[in-house]
Amino acid sequence: MSQAVTTSSRGLDRYFRITQRGSTVGREVRGGVVTFLTMAYIIVLNPIVLLAGTDIDGEQLAGGDFAAISAATALVAGALTILMGVVANYPLALATGLGLNAFVTFSVASQMTWADAMGLVVIEGLVILVLVLTGFREAVFHAVPAQLKVAISVGIGLFIALIGLVDAGFVRRTGAGPVPVELGIGGQLSGWPVLVFCVGLALVIGLYVAGAKGAILISIVVSTVLAIVVESVADIGPAFTPDGANPRGWNLNVPAIPESVVDLPDFQLVGDFNLLGSWENAGVVTVLLLVFTLLLADFFDTMGTMTAIGAEAGLLDAEGNPPGTRRILVVDSLAAVAGGAASVSSNTSYIESASGVGEGARTGLASVVTGLLFLLATLFAPLVQVIPNEAAVPALVLVGFLMMQQVRGIDWDDVEIAIPAFLTIVLMPFTYSISAGIGAGFLAFVLVKVVRRKAAAVHPLMWVVAALFLVYFAISPLSAWLS
Repeated sequence: MSQAVTTSSRGLDRYFRITQRGSTVGREVRGGVVTFLTMAYIIVLNPIVLLAGTDIDGEQLAGGDFAAISAATALVAGALTILMGVVANYPLALATGLGLNAFVTFSVASQMTWADAMGLVVIEGLVILVLVLTGFREAVFHAVPAQLKVAISVGIGLFIALIGLVDAGFVRRTGAGPVPVELGIGGQLSGWPVLVFCVGLALVIGLYVAGAKGAILISIVVSTVLAIVVESVADIGPAFTPDGANPRGWNLNVPAIPESVVDLPDFQLVGDFNLLGSWENAGVVTVLLLVFTLLLADFFDTMGTMTAIGAEAGLLDAEGNPPGTRRILVVDSLAAVAGGAASVSSNTSYIESASGVGEGARTGLASVVTGLLFLLATLFAPLVQVIPNEAAVPALVLVGFLMMQQVRGIDWDDVEIAIPAFLTIVLMPFTYSISAGIGAGFLAFVLVKVVRRKAAAVHPLMWVVAALFLVYFAISPLSAWLS
């Protein structure tokens, strides 16, 4: 028996190059579990986002079925994350893209039926796949200066740290006045969920500094248990209820011992898309603009994410490129297609994968573990919904710190790279958009080179991408003008 286990471990080691990348099977498994726990919220959050909108006929999106959306979301995330691990051997997980799903819900589906909107997502994914297979997407990635790639990683680090702080209620939108955000409620921390977050953050920092193995995973488990105890005693409830807002409530999942552990999944949404219906309902110009917007956001979000993950894992080469770039991009493109075909919006690479990398993941085995857990989540949805955001997001704050350390790789005395890098870094968290930060950085890079009469030094593809981002930022007035 032990010999069979040893042989199996050696086979995994050879296939995933675990030892070669300085990892172990145990670290990969822990990393995969942590990544899943950090991003499992999408199983609940994606249905919430999609059901907030209506289509052109006033019907609820995706059939209005929360359970079916949740099951399909977990199914596609699981299958494509496993594919990423097996094909690309990269510690990167995929799921329905936040931001992308909101854009599809409120800007795309409002002009057509949900099936038509999902057909557009499939088309967008196929276009990106063609760009990958022809080498264009990879060529653009290689054309980006190495220090600008570092800035992308640092910006994403700040971005995910802010996501963690906001999701925990530690930082909140004010909703009024000249200051857009504040500490807690009215400048003060208030509510038991925030306390759970603070305990989790203190715990994960303490464990990390002490060099404890599984620091992030331990923090999530302990914080979840604490959250269940707190909720059972204080009866806090969710932050948003039919009766109104409860600012001191749990942000997403209300922690409680579930009544059941297993529930049969409903996959009725899989295959519910209409490939060409959008062209008839919305018109050619509108459809082209919508596809372009989706494509550009998907295109560069993934580029930034895979660079950041590779940098944190120490997998990038001297030019800042991860191993197997094309395979990573092919799987990510297929994820967009699969998300549309399963009627749950475009799937893309998740920066939360950095939490698993922070736990030690360096290979695709971690992605396989994450993917399997997503597939299990289609059956164990009640158990997954026990983990509140406040228990999971301290991991994002710690990983944000780890990614921020890369800032030393930027030459801040060279304004030709420092200004574009600065804009890339600050605009990601300030706009809540990876694509906006990348676009501003690219445009600033080209502008500075032109002003300093070094336009010839700009790679031709950087000119092309800068022009595309100019259109991207002006998409609203262009849409109005063309309409």
